[in-house]
Amino acid sequence: MIDLHLHTTASDGRLAPAALVERVAAAGVTVMAVTDHDTVGGLGEAIRAARQHGIRFVPGIEITAVEDARDVHVLGYFFDRRNAGLATFLDAQRADRRRRITEIAARLAALGIRIDADALIAERAGRSIGRPVIAAALVRDGHVASIAEAFDKYLATGAAAFVPRSGAPAREVVRVIRDAGGVASIAHPGLHRDPELLNRIAAGPDDVDAIEVFHTEHDEDTTARLLAFAEARGLLVTGGSDFHGDDAGRTVGLGRIALPDAWFARLADRFAS
Repeated sequence: MIDLHLHTTASDGRLAPAALVERVAAAGVTVMAVTDHDTVGGLGEAIRAARQHGIRFVPGIEITAVEDARDVHVLGYFFDRRNAGLATFLDAQRADRRRRITEIAARLAALGIRIDADALIAERAGRSIGRPVIAAALVRDGHVASIAEAFDKYLATGAAAFVPRSGAPAREVVRVIRDAGGVASIAHPGLHRDPELLNRIAAGPDDVDAIEVFHTEHDEDTTARLLAFAEARGLLVTGGSDFHGDDAGRTVGLGRIALPDAWFARLADRFAS
């Protein structure tokens, strides 16, 4: 079983890298990629743990691009995690995440809700931080009953404390991944609200290497549509559970959603070439 979309505590996952690998092994996964948001901080520990469990490990990441004021997540695989250009780019990405957390906290304060942004950022020193950290603080302090309610009331696009992200377009993120020796894939395109977005950012191999077809939140019709899209445009295919943890407020697809072996072989061949 191949799962190329997994998250750890280095970004917004619930399990530390070694604990995630242990959970992945128990689910029957034999090839995995940790794809934390805008950081490779969890890869070293995950690589060591995967080796102990006999799991093939693919270096991964999920980088947030911005297109038409909307987040577009770009997955990267097989890259050099020590690449200097990638490191510089990710430093800027994480700096913008900290800026956004501070601005969200200010908007919440204007609504009468006090969140200590500096403390939250300090707790996440060296790791990637995002809106789920604010959501968890809102639940902890009794302002909302759940992570889902935190997003619905305050953090989702258009909600009371929403702050848009600033960042590079998808084409630049793809270039950064390729310059680091990797292949780039558009994450969970079936969840994009703009039906034309995929046509604009993934018209063919010049724009991106792959799209994520197999995903926990893609139904059968969406999976079939995206597979046809990839094949028509000469794109590779990626897939994975997008597992964040059992209590992350998401559908748990670990051990259920996987990338077929044949598509992984094509992806690995592209890296080898």
